[in-house]
Amino acid sequence: MTSLAGKTLFITGASRGIGAAIALRAARDGANIAIVAKTQTPHPNLPGTIHSVAAEVERAGGHALALAVDIRDAEAVAQAAAKTAETFGGIDILVNNASAIWLADTPNTPIKRLDLMFDVNMRGTFVCSQACLPWLRRADNPHILTLSPPPDLNPKWFGPHVAYTLSKYGMSLCALGMAEELRDAGIAVNTLWPRTVIATAALAMLGGAVRPEQCRKPAIVADAAHAILTRAARTCTGRHFIDEDALAEAGITALDAYAVQPGAALATDLFVEPDNG
Repeated sequence: MTSLAGKTLFITGASRGIGAAIALRAARDGANIAIVAKTQTPHPNLPGTIHSVAAEVERAGGHALALAVDIRDAEAVAQAAAKTAETFGGIDILVNNASAIWLADTPNTPIKRLDLMFDVNMRGTFVCSQACLPWLRRADNPHILTLSPPPDLNPKWFGPHVAYTLSKYGMSLCALGMAEELRDAGIAVNTLWPRTVIATAALAMLGGAVRPEQCRKPAIVADAAHAILTRAARTCTGRHFIDEDALAEAGITALDAYAVQPGAALATDLFVEPDNG
């Protein structure tokens, strides 16, 4: 399978950034997209709403359903999944993209930020996966793809921001466990993470340590997600993909077009070892 035509995707955090890019890539195939996020009206500092992305999806050739949902609300998520299945006849793919970030050490992490990251990142991944499972079990070639890093117990990934790391690895461990749990059901469960920093609104959380010209565009993650989601679910599960590697397995190795500034040195993302080759 090389296309997502006719597939229904439930994408969280899809009002901007990587989530929106994944939605638009699938839309070009003619997919149905549930755009699941909180932002309904324009934010003064952040681009995109569920409605603006829905309009882009429709223009790109897809079918959109804009759903205003806070994934911390399990009942709202369940209703959104049911509405998606009612509208499009099922759910084939869940993309757990919504995420909260706070890069600070323990003394400088307010408990409300700790709770937000755990509720959105780890708990949200579990809640959305659980809510979509009844339809994924009936789908042809069902996938769950979570935007989180490969699990790595090297202390250097924990020391600078314990709370954030725990919340992101919690997402990855959900995928690890669910891949095994759902293997016999034929539901693929994988994670995806970028090798380089991606130019999204989250860049501001790095405090100027990374400049936009050191980043790649969200399109590289969207294309990598597309390459994973078009694979046979029963032969591709329990993996922790890096975007470059997922594209290379699909035969795509020319990556210059994804750079914000082609030729500029790229900054390696968190949780990924620098390429010293």
